[in-house]
Amino acid sequence: MNRKTFIILKTLTWIACLWLAARLVWGAVTNNLGPDPTARIAFSTGLATLYLLTLTLAITPLRRLWPRLNWLIKFRRLLGLFAFFYATLHMFTYVALYSGFSVTAMENDIAKRRFITMGVAAYLLLVPLALTSTTWAIRKPGGKNWNRLHKLVYVAAICGVIHYWWLVKTGVLTPIPITVVVGVLLLARPVIKLAQRRKTQSAAA
Repeated sequence: MNRKTFIILKTLTWIACLWLAARLVWGAVTNNLGPDPTARIAFSTGLATLYLLTLTLAITPLRRLWPRLNWLIKFRRLLGLFAFFYATLHMFTYVALYSGFSVTAMENDIAKRRFITMGVAAYLLLVPLALTSTTWAIRKPGGKNWNRLHKLVYVAAICGVIHYWWLVKTGVLTPIPITVVVGVLLLARPVIKLAQRRKTQSAAA
């Protein structure tokens, strides 16, 4: 990929990732977020987090299946940071708008409502990933240790999906598509790795 194409794609990625935030800000300014603005913000930012996490999970399988797509790795960190950005907005919506910054209310919610417990767990798993996303942070512990740490993204994605299921009412099936996609992407990793290992062994033999 040449530099000009990369800049264009990166610019489009920024615009796409910021589009939801811009819509929410515009909706808040124009008072056009529906009858329950807080719920709209919470749901939108939570779903955006899951979608962006799913995109980051998709990059490695795509690169392994089609080496020509290796350039996608240049966008993984950006997508991951935007996932954390929306996760932070999602968490802030809960802390500020639902709990009113009340520590007692949050403690009671975490203890009594399992979907909040799972959501907090997912967010806390994303924090160290965001903090170690810089080039310096990658070099300091070494590539292998950094890779081990960033496997937490798998657990965070699973927790996010569970959070979504526990949030919706019984009988609501809207989490099915994202659940299937995340499940396929997680299962694809060991399957592709095993297939490539066998291919290498066959070539060597």
